[in-house]
Amino acid sequence: MTLIRWNPWQEFTTLQRQIDQLFDENLLPSNLVERGFSRVPAAELQETSEAIHLKLELPGIDAKDVDLQVTETSVYISGERNSKTQTEDKGVFKSEFRYGKFQRVIPLPTRVENTKVIAEYKDGILNLVLPKAEAEKHKVVKVNLQ
Repeated sequence: MTLIRWNPWQEFTTLQRQIDQLFDENLLPSNLVERGFSRVPAAELQETSEAIHLKLELPGIDAKDVDLQVTETSVYISGERNSKTQTEDKGVFKSEFRYGKFQRVIPLPTRVENTKVIAEYKDGILNLVLPKAEAEKHKVVKVNLQ
């Protein structure tokens, strides 16, 4: 008879892997997405010596539907992708577009001067230039997109 050593941590590792798979956003059923569990916008962050450049992907969203706030340490973005109702008299209609509200907070690696943010929104891409701060400031500024 062969003895096998039992490792209790192996069961936790298996459980953690199963939980990660459960919350993997690619495996979410489409009915959860329709109930408001939409994906957050993808982001790219690049830091230079003078500023932080943040790029957010917001395809199909009007600038008026985006709320953008910048603090000295983070960027808060929220909005809503509205659906246009379509009526089809004949045939089957299926949509894989994602609609609904989203929000995201992006922590910044260094403090920025939130009163000097430059925002450009074109072709569904939001580009932010966040100048690095010389002194700390504790104020939230709403950035209007044009």
